[in-house]
Amino acid sequence: MKAPAPSRRAARQPGAVLPAPHAAVVPAAHADDGLLTDNDMYERMVSAILDHRLPPGTKLVEDKLATAFGVSRTRVRPVLVRLAGEQVVTLTPRRGASIAQPTVQEAREVFEARRLIEPRLVSLFVETATAQDVAWLVQSVADEEAARRAGDMRRAIRLSGDFHLHIAQAAGHQTLGRILRELVSRTSLILMTYSPSHAQAREEATACGCREHRALIDAIRLRDAGEAARRMLDHLARIESQLEFTPPQNEAPDLVQLLGLGRAA
Repeated sequence: MKAPAPSRRAARQPGAVLPAPHAAVVPAAHADDGLLTDNDMYERMVSAILDHRLPPGTKLVEDKLATAFGVSRTRVRPVLVRLAGEQVVTLTPRRGASIAQPTVQEAREVFEARRLIEPRLVSLFVETATAQDVAWLVQSVADEEAARRAGDMRRAIRLSGDFHLHIAQAAGHQTLGRILRELVSRTSLILMTYSPSHAQAREEATACGCREHRALIDAIRLRDAGEAARRMLDHLARIESQLEFTPPQNEAPDLVQLLGLGRAA
């Protein structure tokens, strides 16, 4: 039986996780069989992508994934199909699966889609956000800045995505929230593929992102939906303007080491 959609009030709980898109199409393992559920495997792979540990083009060999997760190959395939449906994984006949490599056109389309929906989400957030919601955003920016100072750009970019997803979940618009979750995953692939390769350039870009997030919080505190929407548009436009459309070369990661059961979730 399909679980009922979460209520608007439930969706606004700080720290809640946005429901994953198309979750109903993936059968889950029984909780008492000692195995990862299909949703566990999905979330582990999405986390690895958002953390920039699975770069675009990485081959997803089913045998290796099955070994990493401690399940059979037949359990892995539906997860890959689900990710392919979200355009995060590419499935090619006779060549298998790999992490998607977004084209320049796809990158432009993702940012165009985000500019269409995120001003609406932040406007809804302004109307419904609690003091706790705002405090969560403030802490998220502080954590992002700390990660940048420590040189942990992967964590900084992940936290930046979480900032946007929290606004979406607290806004209470479940449909746009699910769409944004997919777009944030694809944005992570785009940033891995097209962000400036020079470390200083990446650090400066993240610093700008922190300042823009703080400016957005200021507009939210003033309950100025129009200003918040404008600042969101400016923020997304600046990120897109910094992309360099020459993909970097990345070594293929070890799937068993990266995703295996021995790794802390």
